[in-house]
Formats: sequence, C-alpha cells, structure tokens
Amino acid sequence: MQLLHKVLDLRTKNQEIISSNIANAETPGYAAQSFTFEEALRGAVTDTGMRSVTTHAGHIPVAPDSLEHVHGTVTISRDTTGIGDNNTISVDQEMVKLSENEILYETAVTMLNKKIALLKYAANGGA
Repeated sequence: MQLLHKVLDLRTKNQEIISSNIANAETPGYAAQSFTFEEALRGAVTDTGMRSVTTHAGHIPVAPDSLEHVHGTVTISRDTTGIGDNNTISVDQEMVKLSENEILYETAVTMLNKKIALLKYAANGGA
C-alpha cells in the first residue's frame, strides 16, 4: 500500500506539471517541463534497493523503506532553435501525456481500492 500511495503522490505531481505546461502553451518564452520518476521508483523496489521492514524473520516484507527517498526529477526543455516566441510547449504532446498519466493514476487508485477491500474482507473473517 505504501508503494501505491507513493505512485499516487508522484502521479499527482506529474499532473501538476503537465497542467502547468498546457496552461502556458501561449506564453512567450515558456519552457516545457517534464517530470520523471519511474526509474527512481523502479530502483527503490528492486532487490538491491529493498530492505526488509519486518520485526521477525518469518514475516513478509511490507514495503521498501527507500520509497520516501523517491521524489522524481523535473527537466526543463529550452528552445534552442531561435525561431518564434521560444515557447517549447506542444499542446498535442501534453494532452497525450495528460491522458497517459490519468490512466496510470486511475489504475493505481483501482489497485489501492482492491487492496483495501481485501484487507476489509480479511478483517471480517472472510465474510
């Protein structure tokens, strides 16, 4: 559940950056920003980045403790062509990114809801 919570936080940050790009599509000199976190998140949950957070050797690890260190990276794309108003936003590309991010966000929400439902089911003794 901690992993899904982190994914939702990072997807929300990505949504903010994409929305800012779209809002500034007509702003002269505005440089497009992109937010990447997938590789850092993948590295945090691989075998080399995962440390046990259990209290007993027989317990199943709940989540890697390195998730709190994943923040993502914002990259700015400056216009190097010298043509036009130096705005680097492509509304079409940003809308594709927005749609992809929304689908992945909704997928994480669905997975989190299923995990919560499973916990409720187990807490109620399978009834």
